[in-house]
Amino acid sequence: MANYSFAKSWQNIPVGARLIRLFLGVTFIYGGWNKATDPGFLDPKSASYIGAQITSYLDTSPISFLLQPMIENATAFGWSIIITEFAIGIATLTGIALELAALGGFFLSITLWLTATWTVKPYFLGSDTAYAILWLALFLLVRQNTKGRRVIALLPDLRDRREVIRILGVGAASVAAVFVGRRFESSNPTPETGTAIVKEADFPTGSVKEFIAADGTPAILFRTKAGVFAYSRVCTHQGCSVGHDAKTGLLICPCHNAQFDPTQDGSVVIGPTKIALPKIKVAIKGINIVQI
Repeated sequence: MANYSFAKSWQNIPVGARLIRLFLGVTFIYGGWNKATDPGFLDPKSASYIGAQITSYLDTSPISFLLQPMIENATAFGWSIIITEFAIGIATLTGIALELAALGGFFLSITLWLTATWTVKPYFLGSDTAYAILWLALFLLVRQNTKGRRVIALLPDLRDRREVIRILGVGAASVAAVFVGRRFESSNPTPETGTAIVKEADFPTGSVKEFIAADGTPAILFRTKAGVFAYSRVCTHQGCSVGHDAKTGLLICPCHNAQFDPTQDGSVVIGPTKIALPKIKVAIKGINIVQI
């Protein structure tokens, strides 16, 4: 890599590989950004907390024995996931340690398949297997140029000072991106938190309303003859937002069809998850229904 060139790192691979590389690089940077700006991903009190996600995989994942130790250090693991996704994405787009980045993306996708989407049936409805194949294809494609010669070394040459500086630059950019994302998240206004969600008079028995909880989690409010109650809308399977189905009265996840019964403490009716939706405390205070 002593003769590293950003332009050549794109020119020396087939057009198909360029398309895959662009898609994967942008997608992984977006994945890191999405987690960095999520107010609940690193918050133990949130339904979308990384620790809660890991816990939800224990009963179904074939590598649950590896996940168990992560729960105690879930926040640190969450930070490492965000930084890794940024690093893989940045390295992929810049061409710095590209083959190593492709292998990193492959193994990360395999890990997500064995955890987050292991229970998705049939397998082609889960995205992680497709990402794993794309990363593997990219790795194989960048191994050679049109003359069959290797373009990019698998392992960086740490004897080359410029190469070390480039790698450190990717790491620094990844860490900086995380903190920028966290800054962006903290500057977002959070509506309807800790005060009135809706006026009681405007929310009669049988009503349903989506709102934003105090920690930024999307939530949904119900009122029945038994009173008012609310749940997080973050599916306990893979973090998609559930929606209320007026015909069945259930909360249904659009990603993998997990279904929850709001009249039974948010319990699971249909998997793949076995964990109920987290409750959000609400009450009628004066003329309003508020989160407490």
